[in-house]
Amino acid sequence: MSQYAKSTASTYELPHLDALEAESAHIFREVAATFERPVLLFSGGKDSVVMLHLAAKAFWPAPLPFPVLHIDTGHNFDEVIAYRDATVARLGLRLVVGRVQDDIDAGRVVEETGPRASRNRLQTTTLLRSIHEGSFDAVFGGARRDEEKARAKERVFSFRDEYGQWDPRRQRPELWNLYNGRHRPGEHIRVFPLSNWTELDIWSYIAAEGIELPALYYAHRRPVVQRDGMLLARTRFLEILDGEQPYEATVRFRTVGDATCTGCVESTATTPAEVVAEVAAARVTERGATRADDRISEAGMEDRKREGYF
Repeated sequence: MSQYAKSTASTYELPHLDALEAESAHIFREVAATFERPVLLFSGGKDSVVMLHLAAKAFWPAPLPFPVLHIDTGHNFDEVIAYRDATVARLGLRLVVGRVQDDIDAGRVVEETGPRASRNRLQTTTLLRSIHEGSFDAVFGGARRDEEKARAKERVFSFRDEYGQWDPRRQRPELWNLYNGRHRPGEHIRVFPLSNWTELDIWSYIAAEGIELPALYYAHRRPVVQRDGMLLARTRFLEILDGEQPYEATVRFRTVGDATCTGCVESTATTPAEVVAEVAAARVTERGATRADDRISEAGMEDRKREGYF
């Protein structure tokens, strides 16, 4: 990076982004040294892109010592899937895909129906199945504590029981950045290298490192629909309700998930620097502003985490 450490006779201080990068690199190396079968969740969203970039730097010039896993709902934005495949090819990664459609076809989950149906909650079953089939004992995720109140309770090493479930009372202390990865067969650890990053940190790092993202993270024209206080993109997965009238707007996405429940925001930001300025002025987190799946209840995210979701 272009920033340099400040040094005096008595102090040594890394700039903020350098310190975050160093902490994340330490977490990646700690996992690689202590777990047998780690895997990195990669969807093509901005947080997983930054996480992959950090992992590649942590082990450079060696290749990434673990595969990447995408839980595919089948309701993805086309731009994100194209970006995922191009990135996997460019870096020579081993991609494992867990498909929600396979669990629907096998009768392990039942697909929701109706105009507000989403596959978002179904992906928990697919995630747990993929972890079991791959015998993964550590799973890197891009969740950050500033995103949502349930995620603010997370440790960097998040213990999950043999059912993949999360219990905040069973999480372990992490004093002095010492991480406890002990687990029995069938249990695993979710690892969050971006825990201490904020949305502003993510975008500042993207700008500083020149990281490429899917185009939908920047301002573009597309058909949208107003629903429940959000702008939803008009896609082949979204059923239009009576009285809704799609129209074109200049928007960008702050976060990307299932196309049926991820909203966008009106914006003119077309570069990382412009997004940094926009995020610095924001007073609502990206999930709070644009994710319908977090609005199912006051404890919607925590309920899903207890079931095995990230």
